[in-house]
Amino acid sequence: MAAHNDLGKLGEELAVDLLLQKGYSILHTNWTFQKAEVDILAQKDTILAVIEVKTRTSAHFGDPQDFVTPKKIQLLVKAVSAYVEQQSLDIEVRFDIIAVTLPRPGNSKEKPSLEHLENAFYHF
Repeated sequence: MAAHNDLGKLGEELAVDLLLQKGYSILHTNWTFQKAEVDILAQKDTILAVIEVKTRTSAHFGDPQDFVTPKKIQLLVKAVSAYVEQQSLDIEVRFDIIAVTLPRPGNSKEKPSLEHLENAFYHF
């Protein structure tokens, strides 16, 4: 597996741990519909949280959340609409981003940084 895939997988694992600590139930990870992949589908109370996880080792080129593109948002909205319909859900949907910044390799003193941005974007 390529290094960037390992990085993304680690970020998603940390995001799942964070969500569980916050009381979310994890419904699916890496759920796909056509060309879209939803990193995490989680539920807390009456909210279906659609979580896009962005992982980086540095904010040098921008914060991780800055890399969620309009095209990605469009794909997520389409996928989640299909999911809600397939599951016959009557639930509020919220789109979140979990931005993960990992310490650089060899720096054992730094800890990963996770920022959970609720309602990070809206669908139209």
